Amino acid sequence: MEIKQTAMAGTLESSDIQITISAAPELTIDLDSSVADLYGEQIEKVIKETLAAYGIEGAHVKAVDKGALDCVIKARTMAAAQRALGTSETPNWEVL
Repeated sequence: MEIKQTAMAGTLESSDIQITISAAPELTIDLDSSVADLYGEQIEKVIKETLAAYGIEGAHVKAVDKGALDCVIKARTMAAAQRALGTSETPNWEVL
């Protein structure tokens, strides 16, 4: 699916992650996390798998992690993806 607009979900509070998705020719992830050395690969994996479930192949993702668990990363990525695709009113629950 094609990104229609830049969208964001999440906060910069502890135990959360802020995800910003914008249109790009290919998928790139810019991760800012104090635990990137330990968990960076897992964070990126969750983001990539969630976007793949929406059929998003081209996007630039800016992720600012403050210690979020996988379920939070997925939820924030889903919210940002739905906003970016313009499908917030009709969410794709099958991604869950």
